[in-house]
Amino acid sequence: MAKRILVVDDSSSVRTVARMALREHGYDVIEASNGKEALEKLNGERVHLVISDVNMPTMDGITFLKEVKRHPNYKFTPVIMLTTEAGEDKKQEGRAAGAKAWITKPFQPQLLVDAVAKLVLA
Repeated sequence: MAKRILVVDDSSSVRTVARMALREHGYDVIEASNGKEALEKLNGERVHLVISDVNMPTMDGITFLKEVKRHPNYKFTPVIMLTTEAGEDKKQEGRAAGAKAWITKPFQPQLLVDAVAKLVLA
């Protein structure tokens, strides 16, 4: 069974690049354009990892991350923040909310795949 990854980003092009790179390496990908939509798509579904932008409309990535970590099914699900935010304060906020990795855009698809592979246990 393929590992399922949720990609949350308001940019359809970023979601497309992430989806193509991850699917090429055998991952199943679910997409959402903001945190609120992502929470609706999770709805108890099994996911092995979440990749989220920080700056999104409706619900930003840090708020989304905090909501995810409150849910018992996702408390231990690893989260990678994929964002243009590079400031140490924002990274600290992400870590405090439960992010396991931080990748700054623009990004190389292989870097994302490598980070996912390290965090998703076989």
